[in-house]
Amino acid sequence: MTDVDNSQRAGGIAALVGALTVVIGLAMFAFVLSDYASGDPEPAEAVAFLTEHHAAIFIWNLITLIVFSVALVVVALTLNKRLKGSSSLLSQTATAFGIIWAGLLIAAGMILNIGFGTVVDLYATDAAQAETVWLAIDSVGNGLSGGMEIVGPLWVLLVSIAALQAGALSRWLNYLGILIAAGGFVTILPALEDVGAIFGLGLIVWLTWLGIIMLRDAKHEPA
Repeated sequence: MTDVDNSQRAGGIAALVGALTVVIGLAMFAFVLSDYASGDPEPAEAVAFLTEHHAAIFIWNLITLIVFSVALVVVALTLNKRLKGSSSLLSQTATAFGIIWAGLLIAAGMILNIGFGTVVDLYATDAAQAETVWLAIDSVGNGLSGGMEIVGPLWVLLVSIAALQAGALSRWLNYLGILIAAGGFVTILPALEDVGAIFGLGLIVWLTWLGIIMLRDAKHEPA
């Protein structure tokens, strides 16, 4: 098996893993964490919920932020290799934003999990201080992880445009990437923040489709 085969296979698996982490994250959000992660809970309510469901929130952050980011690095580098025939600057810029996004998400995951552990410890002795710490940790973590989606949609957009120029991947997959990127960008406007769900849901389809293409191509490459 050639290095190209191995690269495409790794990228395909990573893309499917990334899609799976988003599915798991949305399922946990819907069935376990909706009271915490949706709406605008008061600090006292949020800290009480966090204390009661600390393990679930820890796992949620681990899967959706850290595991997703590891898969994202592999996908970004694999796509860079696949799109080397397109505009060099465009594909390299796309790769840079993919790596930046992964770095931001990993940082958010570590800050949230370590910070929330501190909040839970404080809650037993000083609830008011725990609420103050929660406010700071949640704001920083939300900012890094995409409360305002910019870096992630920008990566998807640049990859999709580069792939269209190179005639790579599927044309319809690239159009989908442009569409879901637009859905992510609108979160810049507070009034349209909820529309950002289009990006998360669309990312599941986009990554799954991308993974299938990469695995198919790796299978059909001559040994």
